[in-house]
Amino acid sequence: MKLSVLDQSVISKGDSAGQALNKTVELAQITEELGYTRFWVAEHHNTNGIAGSSPEVLISLIASRTKKIRVGSGGVLLPQYSPYKVAENFKVLETLFPNRIDAGIGRSPGGSATTRLALTDGTRKSLNEFPRQVKDLQGFLRNDLPAEHPYHQVKAYPEGSGFPELWILGITHRGARLAAELGTAFTYGHFITPVNGKRALEQYYREFQPSHLLHKPKANVCVFVICAETQDRAEELVLSQDIWLLRVEKGLDTRIPSLEEARNAPLTSSDRSRIKENRKRMIIGTPEKVRDELLRLGEVYRTDEFMIINNLFSFDHKVNTYTLLADALL
Repeated sequence: MKLSVLDQSVISKGDSAGQALNKTVELAQITEELGYTRFWVAEHHNTNGIAGSSPEVLISLIASRTKKIRVGSGGVLLPQYSPYKVAENFKVLETLFPNRIDAGIGRSPGGSATTRLALTDGTRKSLNEFPRQVKDLQGFLRNDLPAEHPYHQVKAYPEGSGFPELWILGITHRGARLAAELGTAFTYGHFITPVNGKRALEQYYREFQPSHLLHKPKANVCVFVICAETQDRAEELVLSQDIWLLRVEKGLDTRIPSLEEARNAPLTSSDRSRIKENRKRMIIGTPEKVRDELLRLGEVYRTDEFMIINNLFSFDHKVNTYTLLADALL
């Protein structure tokens, strides 16, 4: 099995945004040494607890501080941007770091309606344009837009010897179908919703059409994992992530609370039900338990690669999850 990382650069309470970003870079270096395949950073906006608002900038820093791990976005919010500019950004990255860059793109609006308008400088762009934008992005990456395209004569530079890997991120069969039709790699967000994954991956593999950028299907699945030496310890550590997720969903403070704060957080019966539901997005336990569950999910999803996301308060506890998983699976 291949293991990879998605990191959101979430700020733990008491830390600064700079510390959160530096921990993301350090985690990339650590997981590279542990044998992880790729390291992706996310894009969030207008959120006080998440420092990762510009994945392209962070990718450049991480790639310069590592040697071989693939580095990418999970993902750039394409509906808010110009496919041409996104292509240029990733062609620069691919030129600087050949054969190491992943261009992960998503359809998410990226925040509230006002936040999205700020991103588009007041232009009201439809999410329904996403399929067309992906096609344009593919065309700009290869500089082979069809002759009838209005931007046919516009080329994206620099031109190098290779291309970044293009991934579509999705949480439904519709995203999987688009990735299959356009011949891109596909990432399923089990950590967002675990209920649609089997159908989505089945459709992706069944309908995949080779493209100039990808000749055969390639997929991975992203899942929350909290791992510790004992089950009880893992169940204790996950409390900070439980409360963080609950507050994110309510639009409250999006910094990660300490374990002490999480233990003492007042909870309604509705809160407890929501935490229980959110646990379905996670694998929590010992290395053996997590290994067995990932192997089981690998058969369900027909993939040999999982991206691990982990938003614990303590960086040391976070690193321990990745270390224990590497020992168990790599």
